[in-house]
Amino acid sequence: MTTQDDLPPRLGRGLTFHGPLSEARAERLVARIAAGTPGTVLDIGCGQGELLLRVLEAVPGAKGVGIDIDGAELVLGRERAAGRGLAERVAYVEESAVGTAHGPADAVLCLGSGQALCEGDTYDLPVILRELRRLVRPGGRAVLGEGFWERTPTEAELGAMWPGARADDHPSLAVLVDLAIEAGFRPLWTETASPEEWEEFESGYRHDAELWLAAHPEHPQAAETRARVDRQRSAWLGYRTLLGIAYLTLVAVD
Repeated sequence: MTTQDDLPPRLGRGLTFHGPLSEARAERLVARIAAGTPGTVLDIGCGQGELLLRVLEAVPGAKGVGIDIDGAELVLGRERAAGRGLAERVAYVEESAVGTAHGPADAVLCLGSGQALCEGDTYDLPVILRELRRLVRPGGRAVLGEGFWERTPTEAELGAMWPGARADDHPSLAVLVDLAIEAGFRPLWTETASPEEWEEFESGYRHDAELWLAAHPEHPQAAETRARVDRQRSAWLGYRTLLGIAYLTLVAVD
């Protein structure tokens, strides 16, 4: 009989954050949001909402809403909240964030989830930033985790990344910050993920699947899982040192 342990694990299982974010940086981000003493916190594309829960722990009395379309992640988020005594202070909502009415809030988190604010398959950074500004009260704070090119990649380098990768998929860091200012923010803090954070995340993302493949080389799902893991790793090795992640702590201007 096949058991759950026999099945290939979900990529990223066991990671605290779904991105290159260390515990030390997360602590600093939470402290900067908490310094504004928000009463309401909104998390766009929250997943399990770990950073949201940490903000609520740091600001007694604050209430939060996490929005995501992945119901399975939201179930795990509710379990996390209940285990930390926060179930009465946070709501996990399974719906699209496009045009959401869950705002404006005193603080908004959007880490690697800008696509949640875009219609369809488009990824329009000015639109994302304008929507983010709409969701933050004047004087409130937002944390945006967004990709940028460390330098413009060549065509050969783009060909080694994800399918259809293009040079205009991401801006430079300078352009990203300028777009945030144009959308109605002032950049309180600008920081970027370190190589160590990237390696911890990317290797951790595949860790359990690699162990499973080593232990189940002849499993009926091994070939499919191996191909998926190999594609993901190859893409990372293609954009490694080229794709950066910026964490912008922004203040909404009236």
